[in-house]
Formats: sequence, C-alpha cells, structure tokens
Amino acid sequence: DLYRKVFVFRKDPSDAYVVLRARLEQPLHNFTVCLRSYTDLSRPHSLFSYATKAQDNEILLFKPKAEEYRFYVGGKFVTFRVPEGRRDWEHVCASWESATGIAEFWLNGKPWPRKGLQRGYTVGATAAILLGQEQDSFGGGFDLYNSFSGELTDVYLWDTGLSPDKMRAAFLSLRLPPALLAWKSLSYEVKGDVVVKPRLRE
Repeated sequence: DLYRKVFVFRKDPSDAYVVLRARLEQPLHNFTVCLRSYTDLSRPHSLFSYATKAQDNEILLFKPKAEEYRFYVGGKFVTFRVPEGRRDWEHVCASWESATGIAEFWLNGKPWPRKGLQRGYTVGATAAILLGQEQDSFGGGFDLYNSFSGELTDVYLWDTGLSPDKMRAAFLSLRLPPALLAWKSLSYEVKGDVVVKPRLRE
C-alpha cells in the first residue's frame, strides 16, 4: 500500500524507472490519467509513458519545459501552457475520449481549455507502462535527458473520462472510483535508483 508514500527518483539524469502493471482487458476508447509530481527540473522530462508495440507514445504525459505540458495519444499531442511552478507539488489529470477526440487537462484541480486530439482513435491494450522515462520503443529506448528526477505519487489510470467532481476529488486525494491503476493498490516494479519514502508533507 503506497498511501502517503512517494517514489523518489534520486539521480539527474537517470536511467531509473518504475514499471506499472495494469489489468487491461480491452483497448481504451476513453481514459483518464492522474498523478502528482514534485521536481526542480527545468529540462524536458517524462511523467507517464504508456507504449504499445505499434506506438511508443500511445499515452504520454511529458513536460518539455517548466511552463508547458504535452499530452500525447497515439503519437499525436496537444500542448497546455501553464504558469511556471512555484517549486511545489503539481497535480495533473489528463483525459481523452475517442468519440469526440476531446482532450481535457486539469492542473491542481482546475480545468484548462479543452482541445481536440485523435478523434476515432483506439488505444491498444498490450502496453508497457512506465514512470520516470519516455519510451522510444516498447519498454525501452530511453533518452536519459528526458528522464524524471524528483518525487512522484498518486498515480491513477481509469478507462473512463472522470467527471469534474472526480477530477477535483483526485486533486484533493478524496475517494475515487475503481481504477486500472490505483496508487493505493499499485502493482509495480522498481528498476534502478528509485526509493519509496513517506511523503514529507501534504
């Protein structure tokens, strides 16, 4: 149980990562991914990487610079410009629905203007899901200068788009619906220099 714990990625740049195991029975037509990160990196870094054999950036949450997030679905991305962080925890949720191609992005419990992305696309189910590295091939092909360094916690993946209430609940660490990946019951494997520690503060 990772309740009130974090993954600390200690080195910069780093070859470390965490493999997540999700129970994916079928391809995704909708999904929401949420996580909380704490870092002082100003270089590009990957937060959540979901690759299939056909597409290495099937789902990717990537931060190319301090004031920008990129959200990829099926190799295409939209950019969300954000205020430069105050060196504090940042909670992000990104959701997507195939039918409309609507991509939602929430930062610290607040929605950004919605954007269009990959309408009609289907996200493959046989996936390598990694924290801390960006995959350029299935389960590998890392560029160390896109690695994450810092602290990650509260990682979730749902096979639905969350309602605004639930998006806010995720930010506030309240009760959430059952998920494919849930922080409190995460099935994971650490590869390299990553340490599980209690959270220093809420």
